[in-house]
Amino acid sequence: MREKQITFAQRHHQLTNINVWTADSQWLAFDVRPSGALFTSQTIERVNVFTGAVEVLYQAKEGAHVGVVTVSPDMPPRYVCIHGPEHPDEIWHYDFHHRRGVIVQNGEAHNLDACDITPPFTPGALRGGSHVHVFSPDGSRLSFTYNDHVMHELEVSQDLRNVGIAVPLHAVTPQKQHPREYDGSHFCLLVSRTTTQPERGSDEINRAYEECWIGSQGYQKPDGSWQRWAIAFIGDTLTAQGDKQPDIFIVDLPEALEDYARAGDAPLEGSSKTLPAPLPE
Repeated sequence: MREKQITFAQRHHQLTNINVWTADSQWLAFDVRPSGALFTSQTIERVNVFTGAVEVLYQAKEGAHVGVVTVSPDMPPRYVCIHGPEHPDEIWHYDFHHRRGVIVQNGEAHNLDACDITPPFTPGALRGGSHVHVFSPDGSRLSFTYNDHVMHELEVSQDLRNVGIAVPLHAVTPQKQHPREYDGSHFCLLVSRTTTQPERGSDEINRAYEECWIGSQGYQKPDGSWQRWAIAFIGDTLTAQGDKQPDIFIVDLPEALEDYARAGDAPLEGSSKTLPAPLPE
């Protein structure tokens, strides 16, 4: 996560590295963490770049913190940010695998990603923490990076960073067998596949990060056909000598929303011993 720090009115303000302007170029959105390493902001805010007026967009409650806010490309603006857990305790507090995305409008926050950490898991729900949520150029869906609570509990080394997306297929409502489970407005899934031991010299990766949507309308393939939806991200591979080699990967995504719920040879929701699986190729 790359951020820029600005200071005014004797406070620290953190800008996310992308999509911090409202579509009318009037406002910049930010949080008030003292540094990027401390997730302690209780508010996300915006400043009018012409008048200097500052507005609080949302204030977290019940011990939770918020930050890393981005803005939708349309008007009126929607804001999306990371939200830490309410009533944090020694077992469940803010961490890579204990956070969620929320969409903020009119001072209210609504969960983007549902959470289901008890089997049987729910397709479209995540099982841990999403991070740096970015709207697609048309504002209809979002991307994020992700860490998994279930795999973290199984073995910390199995909790690998991945890239996921949220699409407006339908709301997701798990059975809620655990007090930390909750509903989400979007159907969420991973688009990367990671392994703890990538084969040397292969395209296997053990970390996926720094994703972005490709093109305002996708991209044109060499055969002249048009791919409407696609995501690019960095994936860490191993060279033939065993050294880390970051590479760029592109994932073509379906156009029809219903296709996002169609699993391949592994469940989209994952299992007690495996991460959620991406869509079939």
